[in-house]
Amino acid sequence: MSDHPTIDHDVLVIGAGGAGLRAAIEAASLGTRVGVVTKSLLGKAHTVMAEGGVAAAMGNVDDRDSWRVHFADTMRGGQYLNNWRMAELHAKEAPARVNELEKWGALFDRTKDGRILQRNFGGHRYPRLAHVGDRTGLEMIRTLQDHGIHEGIDVHMECTVVTLLHDGERIAGALAYDRERGRFKVFRAKAVVLATGGIGRAYSISSNSWEYTGDGHALAYLAGAALQDMEFVQFHPTGMIWPPSVRGILVTEGVRGEGGVLKNRDGRRFMFDNIPDNYKSQTADTEEEGWRYTQGDKDSRRPPELLTRDHVARMIVREVKEGRGSPHGGVFLDIAWIKDRVPNGAEHIKKKLPSMYHQFKQLANIDITKEPMEIGPTTHYVMGGIRVDGDTQMSTVPGLFACGECAAGLHGANRLGGNSLSDLLVFGKRAGEFAAEFARTNGDIRLDEREIDDGMQYALAPFDRGASGESAYQVQDALQTTMQDLVGIVRSQHEMEQALGELESLKQRADRVGVPGNREYNPGWHTALDLRHLLIVSEAIARSALERRESRGGHFRDDYPDKDPAFGSFNHVVRRGADGGMALERAPIPPLPAELAAIIEEMK
Repeated sequence: MSDHPTIDHDVLVIGAGGAGLRAAIEAASLGTRVGVVTKSLLGKAHTVMAEGGVAAAMGNVDDRDSWRVHFADTMRGGQYLNNWRMAELHAKEAPARVNELEKWGALFDRTKDGRILQRNFGGHRYPRLAHVGDRTGLEMIRTLQDHGIHEGIDVHMECTVVTLLHDGERIAGALAYDRERGRFKVFRAKAVVLATGGIGRAYSISSNSWEYTGDGHALAYLAGAALQDMEFVQFHPTGMIWPPSVRGILVTEGVRGEGGVLKNRDGRRFMFDNIPDNYKSQTADTEEEGWRYTQGDKDSRRPPELLTRDHVARMIVREVKEGRGSPHGGVFLDIAWIKDRVPNGAEHIKKKLPSMYHQFKQLANIDITKEPMEIGPTTHYVMGGIRVDGDTQMSTVPGLFACGECAAGLHGANRLGGNSLSDLLVFGKRAGEFAAEFARTNGDIRLDEREIDDGMQYALAPFDRGASGESAYQVQDALQTTMQDLVGIVRSQHEMEQALGELESLKQRADRVGVPGNREYNPGWHTALDLRHLLIVSEAIARSALERRESRGGHFRDDYPDKDPAFGSFNHVVRRGADGGMALERAPIPPLPAELAAIIEEMK
């Protein structure tokens, strides 16, 4: 094959969102040479779309909050399939990470006495989300970026990783290509941190950006690492469904946190109709009590619109299926109604939700201060990911670490809103710290030129087939339709078996994909290379979901609609088998330490 430049780092971070940048900052601060590879431009990571806030038990608005309550809320939301060590570390360390972000320049909204303001969010017992209006993710990326450039980090933008490289059993770096010219680069590194985000582009309706094609999940899987909990995909309940110009775009949970309500076509607040038993004691009995909660009344309980995302999404689907949906197959989310309760209501809404107001006014000509939004569930987040050690974030492959959405464990069966941003900070830091330690304490690595050549040949194969091959776009569209229709919000054995059959057919089609032209500025080529990753994560989701014969968290089956205690004692883990096929097994969940079990019992 042609010559390629080789770039040396101690730690290579793949992904430049919140988790990747925080990992890179930590590793660089410990004296290691750090490189960051990003598929997009620096500052364009999907983290900027996280709007509601960072979950951290700081107690600035309600002093009853503590790490213990946050831990119990996270475990309850995850239906106790969480890696309890990660849930404990997350709850304990999140406040320090938020304060650190503020020290680095983040401009959070403030309480009247000058502390960081915190808002209500679904599944959190107390106001817990530190926020910057509804632009929190953007402020996080800006702050981490500004701080990171002073740490001497090398950034390789618009660069896509094709495969991870090995030195024996150990990770040794990555083969990548620059998206502009299509030229290959080899990164040699003593440790690699994957921080590539999610898998949302495996579905046709998604709030995720174009980068979310399961790269980290698939790269780790192909490198020999285990994936965990892949059946648990979160469908955010409030994605825009009409007009088409904004289809799939997320409406932040902050809208409901500020008093927004869900109504069916008859104007009924249907969320009061079905409150899960384990949340009844924490949920308002009346609309008036729910309103008081959103306004800071400590003696009130939260409205049912702020129940966990999986439950809210299924309630919306029920309204639609039973004929009470909106004209375009969703329901209505109304924040405009609070003008009857709040002085200068329109200005209040614009101040609290500036991005929501401007975004939908400009893109859809919808004024959220005057009219409701037509919303429905949209593919938003994957709780499953690379199986990692709770303390160090190292995968089952030596030297390969993962953090953020592409890592599994913290969220269990369902993620609470706001826990994603604190996850990025807490475990981004830990991944960077332990990757740097691994790089320092393990010797140099050697690259296998055969492995590099094989990766290049794989990447260039679509050009050999040229215009006579299958269309990458058509294969991708068929894949997204299959997952949306057959492995979506409501699942059944028959449909998932059908999906697996179609995925096998799509694998064969993907092997025949051809790309005309050359490597320069060729989006068809990029799409062709994304297909392998999308197919891997789609198969992992479908196989894991088929084996979980119950409904729990983000996984709902209409043929097994109830939760089965027998499925609450293990995680599903998938690995690449010796024959190249996908092997699935059950990994028992270690018992909770007595002190953590006591916290959960106390907080029920």
